[in-house]
Formats: sequence, structure tokens, C-alpha cells
Amino acid sequence: MITLYGFGQGFGLPEISPFVTKTEVQLKMAGLAYRKERAMPPASPKGQLPFIADDGRSIADSTFIRAHIERKYGFDFDAGLDLQQRAQTWAFERMIEHHIYWALVGARWVDPDNFAKGPTHFFDGAPEHVREKLREDAQFRVAENYLLSGLGRHAPDDDIELAVRSLFALSVQLAEKPYLMGDTPCGTDATAFGAIAGILTPFFDSKLRERAEQFQNLTAYVDRMMLQYYPDFAWTPLQQAA
Repeated sequence: MITLYGFGQGFGLPEISPFVTKTEVQLKMAGLAYRKERAMPPASPKGQLPFIADDGRSIADSTFIRAHIERKYGFDFDAGLDLQQRAQTWAFERMIEHHIYWALVGARWVDPDNFAKGPTHFFDGAPEHVREKLREDAQFRVAENYLLSGLGRHAPDDDIELAVRSLFALSVQLAEKPYLMGDTPCGTDATAFGAIAGILTPFFDSKLRERAEQFQNLTAYVDRMMLQYYPDFAWTPLQQAA
């Protein structure tokens, strides 16, 4: 059986990491049996989560895990899509993972109130004499990566505006469809769901979340995906909360 290593529940989400969420939903899409274990990034071959163990092999990075599933188990996440549509889903996935994701990181890690509420607790189990230093170092490294991503080079309101343009693109693509590409979920739906749910979780307050909530088809999409793939998770529907 496949073992999926992730952070686990937290921040009002069934899985803290959008990338682990992506892989977990894709495992569910493929109908593959798996068990889930908590881990921290240093345990991974690439120093990041998720990674999986499958028949003695460790595969890290959600994109490479997807490729492994497709090769080994013969599951096509984009079945029914033509060549142009497959190219479009790849472009949307890159936009989500290299733009929208970093806006989420800024809201969680760079905002001091949200950092104190959420990520700072990753280090609660560390020895007291090094705990605060570990927190400061981690926040500094994430803030540095946020800067390198490009979004962190802008004023706070400007980086939100750029992120909202990407959310707008997803909203337009989704339109009134149940999934990004039509009536059937594709691999990129797992990616989009993980990132948008991470922004919309009521656990954190942010301008990014406030702006994202204005896209009613995206909030309904997260509600729909949550019910489909995490039916036992206690999620308050965003449409209902609004």
C-alpha cells in the first residue's frame, strides 16, 4: 500500500499543505488505497512534502508523484481532454503553484498575526532554549523565498492585486462548470482546490482571503471539492458562512 507523508490536519483544513492536498486528492481520484503518516520536510528525499513510499521506492514532489501514479498504475488524470486542453491545464497548474501559492505563503508566514496564529506552532515541540531561534530562522527563510518568488518585492496591496488577477483567471476558466475543464475533475482540479482552500480557510484573516471570497464560483468550488474528497471533515461551507 502507498504511504503518503504530509503535515496532517490544521489551520481549519484536512491537510495543512496545498501540495500534500493535491497529492492526496489525486490518490483519491485514481482510486488508490493509501495510508497517511505525519512527517516534516527533512524526512523527504527532496526536503519538502509531500513524498510517498510505494513498494520500497520514495518519490518526492507532488508533480513527480503524479507522474509515478500515471506510469505505474495507468491512470490518466486528464482523460477526455484533447492536446490543447492538456496544455491549458499545465499552464493553469504552473500559475497556481508559482503565483497563487506564494500569495498564500505571504498571507500565512509574512503577516505577523497569521504567523503567530499558525506556522509558529510548528516549533512548539522544539527544546525551549532553541525554539524561538528556530521560529525566527524559518520565518526569515520563507520571507526570503517569498521575495525571490517576485510577489514579495511589491507593496502588500500590490502583491494582493497580482494574486487576485490569477484568481480571476481561474474564476473565468471555471465559470459555471463543476470542474475547471468541464463535468469531470482533472489533475489540475486537485492543485486548484488545495491552493484556494488554503486561502479561504476561516482560520486566517487576510486581505487575500477577503478578495478571494468575492469569487463566488471559487468558494462554491471549494465547498464542492471538500464534500467530494473529504466528506468526513468538519468544513463549514463558505457559501453558507457568507
